[in-house]
Amino acid sequence: MRLAGHTVHAVSIGGIETCVELPDLDLAFDIGRCPHSAIRRQRVMLTHTHMDHAGGIAYHAATRDLYKIKAPTWYVPRENEADLRALIEVWRRLDRSDFPVQIVGVGPGDRVDLGRGWVASPFRSPHRVMCQGYALSRQRTRLRADLQGLGEEMIRARRLAGEAVSETHEVVEFAFTGDTLPEVIEREEAVRTARLLVIECTFLDSRVPVAKARESGHVHLDELLDRAELLQNEAILLTHFSARYQEREIVEILDRRLPAPLRQRVTPLLAGRRELVEAARVGKD
Repeated sequence: MRLAGHTVHAVSIGGIETCVELPDLDLAFDIGRCPHSAIRRQRVMLTHTHMDHAGGIAYHAATRDLYKIKAPTWYVPRENEADLRALIEVWRRLDRSDFPVQIVGVGPGDRVDLGRGWVASPFRSPHRVMCQGYALSRQRTRLRADLQGLGEEMIRARRLAGEAVSETHEVVEFAFTGDTLPEVIEREEAVRTARLLVIECTFLDSRVPVAKARESGHVHLDELLDRAELLQNEAILLTHFSARYQEREIVEILDRRLPAPLRQRVTPLLAGRRELVEAARVGKD
């Protein structure tokens, strides 16, 4: 799909699998069970280590090694770095292979240079385990604020005189929360202002009450609606819907409950949902 100028390839179903790819940046957020397309992503930014978000992490490195593709780089919460390194060492012993990978621990306050003017900034997402989201900013140039309103000839004259007439600023293009409580909206300006926000909304109606959603560390649609006026995003991709909801139900609930101005900006992530939910149900039976 194409949202707010970004190509997004994604799958996300609560408890089953989440992987959000930005092919233009060769980047994935979480790895799920490692969808085949995600093998191509050289960089993975991990939000937390629940199995439905991180289960395919070793497979990602091993398969790239099998295909003789450049070793991946995983950006992981600093608190999980040592355990993930230990996990990879165990897999190397079990597999009797030396699949290379670079593991980089990051956290709030860090800035990861992705090249071409792109920077990733981790932020805390409140969840029942340690979790962090990521904001992607891009450096852009604009006319200096004190020169705005001047005529084109005056600006040109200043430029020819050797004066710098432009300034660099960063635009938050993308934010991915990972699993979270809705308070991340109030806490993180990047979540409110990113051109494209990818945020979970696991529960949609009274089948799971708000209190139960909060206990599990997830967003309930009721609480998202309470914060609707804070969301300034050009586009919002809602993800991580519980497997209890059918595709048709998700669309109907959002159509009925979201205010029209918000509904116009919201896209529910339904890709691959039917196949994964059916597979999970077969396994349960």
